[in-house]
Amino acid sequence: MKNIALISPNLNAYSETFIQNHKKNFEGNVKFYYGGHFPTHLEGSGHLWISSKERLADYIKANVFQIKNIPSPEYKALEKSFKREKINIVYAEYGPTGYAMMDICKKMGLPLIVHFHGYDASMTRVLEEYRDAYKEMFKYASVIIAVSKIMEQNLIKIGCPPEKLKYITYGPEDNFFSVTPSYKSEAFLSIGRFVDKKAPYLTILAFKKVLEKFPRAKLYMAGDGVLLNTCINLSKYLKIEENIIFIGQAKHQELMSYYEKVRAFVQHSLTAIDGDMEGTPVAIIEASAAALPVISTKHAGIPDVIIDGETGLLVDEHDVDGMAQNMIYILENELKAKEMGEKGRMNIYENFSMKIHIDNLNSIISEYAK
Repeated sequence: MKNIALISPNLNAYSETFIQNHKKNFEGNVKFYYGGHFPTHLEGSGHLWISSKERLADYIKANVFQIKNIPSPEYKALEKSFKREKINIVYAEYGPTGYAMMDICKKMGLPLIVHFHGYDASMTRVLEEYRDAYKEMFKYASVIIAVSKIMEQNLIKIGCPPEKLKYITYGPEDNFFSVTPSYKSEAFLSIGRFVDKKAPYLTILAFKKVLEKFPRAKLYMAGDGVLLNTCINLSKYLKIEENIIFIGQAKHQELMSYYEKVRAFVQHSLTAIDGDMEGTPVAIIEASAAALPVISTKHAGIPDVIIDGETGLLVDEHDVDGMAQNMIYILENELKAKEMGEKGRMNIYENFSMKIHIDNLNSIISEYAK
């Protein structure tokens, strides 16, 4: 049986459902480590530590005998845990996490799989900080996973050998395939963090234009983030606060009923000023699996999973007028909305299901686990 060390900076970030699915569905004994790019905790065991006697011995070595390069207590504690748990492969979520795990994997002879997700392959500050580190990590890692085709190309540009790259995007939970949308409604749904790369304010500006033709239309917006209050204030300034329902941060099951209240899913993803990009938005995959036509942008991995004109309607980034026109088109064409939604569901089921996602990852883990 494989003993997999799954490494994530966070324990339960609400927006990282993909990591929770990895923890739940990887084949083998999954040991979930968290607490930063170099983890300090093991789920179920708590904080990793070494004895006070070991700490004192290291202090004497460093300060009395002037011995250099003594591993940190955190490093020793993680190494000790890996040995105790008989770890035989390390799976790192995010590029910086992969680099943080590289030295200990080298020392222990453990294969390393690194899964990039978005900002870690695009944000200017991150790429500058990790430019040399990533190149070193690419040399050691067994496999590098990209979640969009444009991310694949970006990783190659910064030094990842193409033969180590695997394109594997996310998959939705199975219950999305049983959702029945309300194609007769005049409502839209948007789910995602209120951050620059999701540009919720541009979705609101597009919706304002929709209301000029469909004054009873509704927009449900779920999520939290630094731009939430800005968007609430924008809706008030535009005098459309009665038409926009801000749901806030909600759990997966709490959101399921909203998919059945709306005709389409909307999200205006774009590249932020700091270079931050989506990977492939999980919410868009889930919406398409729920048989909702997706109205979005030609950004990152969105065109990989949404077929423009067939399962959704995509515009260039910042094209608010185009997005508004697509939203109006969907409200004017109930049958087309239903047709797009059903095609989208089939596309996700056949090409991007959770089973396909997990089977691909389990196959890689099995190939490289010692």
